[in-house]
Amino acid sequence: MVVEKNAPLQPCNTFGIAARAQTLVRVRSADDISAFLADKELSGSPAFVLGGGSNIILTGDVRPVVLKMEIKGLRLVQETPKAFIVEAGAGEVWHDCVAWTLAQGYPGLENLALIPGTVGASPVQNIGAYGVELQDRFESLDAVDLATGERFTLDAAQCAFGYRDSVFKHAPSQPEVAGGLPRGMGLAGRAVITHVRFRLPRPWKPVLGYLELERRRAEAGIEQPTAQQMFDWVCDIRRAKLPDPAVVGNAGSFFKNPTVSPEQCADIIAREPKIVHYPMPDGSIKLAAGWLIDACGWKGKSIGKAGVYEKQALVLVNRGRGAHSVTGGEVMTLAKAIQTSVYERFGIRLEPEPVVV
Repeated sequence: MVVEKNAPLQPCNTFGIAARAQTLVRVRSADDISAFLADKELSGSPAFVLGGGSNIILTGDVRPVVLKMEIKGLRLVQETPKAFIVEAGAGEVWHDCVAWTLAQGYPGLENLALIPGTVGASPVQNIGAYGVELQDRFESLDAVDLATGERFTLDAAQCAFGYRDSVFKHAPSQPEVAGGLPRGMGLAGRAVITHVRFRLPRPWKPVLGYLELERRRAEAGIEQPTAQQMFDWVCDIRRAKLPDPAVVGNAGSFFKNPTVSPEQCADIIAREPKIVHYPMPDGSIKLAAGWLIDACGWKGKSIGKAGVYEKQALVLVNRGRGAHSVTGGEVMTLAKAIQTSVYERFGIRLEPEPVVV
């Protein structure tokens, strides 16, 4: 267990916000978590789990002990006629994990290429893109209960996946089950994910359907693209629309796409015929948050050093750099101004995706 004091967090968050951690623990195995819990001085303070820092907005220095997840490892656990079961350490970079599975001949994650962050954060957010969500490829995960030190495993049902949602985003509200394992209850701030396993279906079939992917397929004149071709198309599309955090600080999509009833959608369409919307399997309608923000005139605008990306209004960016970086306060001021504009025009409340710390 490596412990650092007054550790800089600017390199640890993709927005590039300058902040420091009073105490940072580098977690490179589940045993490091056990060592942290056994240390009465460290474990007596609240803990904050940090992966790739791609889904957080730091509004100041972090007082809780920061558990920086650096558990590595990629391996094939099992191969059956119906699936490859692949396991990844929580500290692996998500995109690197996707690329590794393809290189090994285990396709299925290609639609999720270039999503920033670490493997351990993927089930927390139930990440998704281009017709695939993590829950569609999820097998199970291992975690450690920060309250009891117990190590436990959860399957998909126990993770309670929803749209950009899971049991890890909700506070504990129910008593423990026998054995102390916190299954069936909120695990926010309670559990640390150490390993995630994916079920990659065999035979593999490309997941198309999204207009941009269909356009790429048509342009290439390919009826059945390979997994590598899908991977390359997704990477090209994302790079064209989204800024590289290494060049322009950002946290990816800043707001969730809101869902409304068909009646609400019809009412909005009557006023805004061009609104981008998608029907969902449950009968609700998903609205494109980026379109709503753009329609309110925010694309390319800034408040202080926080700006709205010129190519995609759903992305807020850092217009500062280094010691003159944007502050978390500036980012949240911009976010709240956007929320107000969208609500006043459309009656829709946008919900931020990143965690505000």
